[in-house]
Amino acid sequence: MKNFIKIIILLFFALFISSNAQSTRGLVNDGVDDYEAKKFPEAEAQFKKGVDSDIENFVPRFNLGDAIFKQGRFEEALKEFKKSLTLAETEETQAGVYHNIGNTFIKSQKLKESIAAYKEALKRNPNDMETKYNLSYALKQMQNQQNNQQQQKQDQNKDNKDNKDQNNQDQDQNQNKDNKDKDKEQDKKQDQNKNQQKQQPQQKEDISKDEAQRILDALKNNEAELQKKMRQKKSKKSNVEKDW
Repeated sequence: MKNFIKIIILLFFALFISSNAQSTRGLVNDGVDDYEAKKFPEAEAQFKKGVDSDIENFVPRFNLGDAIFKQGRFEEALKEFKKSLTLAETEETQAGVYHNIGNTFIKSQKLKESIAAYKEALKRNPNDMETKYNLSYALKQMQNQQNNQQQQKQDQNKDNKDNKDQNNQDQDQNQNKDNKDKDKEQDKKQDQNKNQQKQQPQQKEDISKDEAQRILDALKNNEAELQKKMRQKKSKKSNVEKDW
């Protein structure tokens, strides 16, 4: 951006007649000399005196905003320009104020406001090449800013999608792992149950009372038969001994 700051040196449309007006003109002239010598704090002081000398005069108020702007105090400069705008009586002077307001906004990175101010200036002075240049610069800067914001948004959306996909993949892997662990645990329990079944002795089947009685009777008969045989054997042995 071309740093064109408009300064009105002596845009008085008639000679000062009163002593107060002559004093204001002298203060403005001194301020302009300091401004052109790049002594901006000194110029500011002179223009302030000019404002105090004639508070309704457009020239010292407008030039005061210029001197403050040159010192980088853009918010203060903007206030002075807006005040001078209420005192500007011609479209040319109004255009000069809007031009400087646009410069102040662009220095503060307020591109939208600067573009609006430059357009207002061109409405009043359509042939001002400096304002046209600054307007085109501000428009290009805004386009670049919008492109950067769009690119950042796309990058952010891509990062969010990548993170989401990665999280879903991790969750699927963890779920599969949990399922495998559960299957292994289930298989282990089944194997343990099988081993327990093998190790347990088979229980005898239940028998009826009648069958139990038959078994007991058979055991008694066997025992009685065994006792009879034992008695016969003992008697036979005794007889043999007597024969001897």
